[in-house]
Amino acid sequence: MERNDVIDFKVLEKELQAALAADEKYKRENAAKLRAVEQRVASYEEFRGIILASHLKPLERKDKAGGKRSVPWNCHTTQGRTSQDVATEISQEKSPLEPQTSAEFYRDWRRHLRSGPERYQALLQLGGLKLGHLFQTDVGFGLLGELLVALADHVRPADRAAVLGILRSLAGTGRFPLNLSLLSQEERESCKRLFRKLQALGAPRPAEEQGLEAQTGELRVEDGALQELLALYQVD
Repeated sequence: MERNDVIDFKVLEKELQAALAADEKYKRENAAKLRAVEQRVASYEEFRGIILASHLKPLERKDKAGGKRSVPWNCHTTQGRTSQDVATEISQEKSPLEPQTSAEFYRDWRRHLRSGPERYQALLQLGGLKLGHLFQTDVGFGLLGELLVALADHVRPADRAAVLGILRSLAGTGRFPLNLSLLSQEERESCKRLFRKLQALGAPRPAEEQGLEAQTGELRVEDGALQELLALYQVD
């Protein structure tokens, strides 16, 4: 077997560990979200605190105050690298975004897609139908706001119909009203800004690009979808 054909099992193992860690994190935070809703928390900050602390485990009797600890009780606040950090490292090689589950999307969104343009292009690449399938049960905690920010910052005239399709699919995901109510003030402003841009992009394009009649028909359909989305996203 040639050198270039050798499978790097260490890289595959790291990617598997990363996928498992992302899936575990998603399930843990989703369970914490449901508990917070059942407890009827009084504020968004309290709700957010429950989610962020979902990785903590209660102390046992053997965990005495001042006693010797060989393992840090909260690895997420420990300085430097931890074994979990090492286990969840993934290859930095660029590859097409092809998540098969919401956990895989969350992993790639956090680890591979760092810049706004990269995130925007990834959303267009997946499209509304794929995103709706991935998040059929629920959009992960805090993710809806990040998706809206990426769209608001980079939407282009040629992408108007695609972005409307993405917004429509997200609005059909599980617990969408709850996730919408948990948007931060900054994310709400980005949502409003996105819809203002979409409204402005509805002006007819130069006639030479396509027939006027066809153009008018497309805009009418898009504007109808936009009006429906304005109500779903509670934008005045």
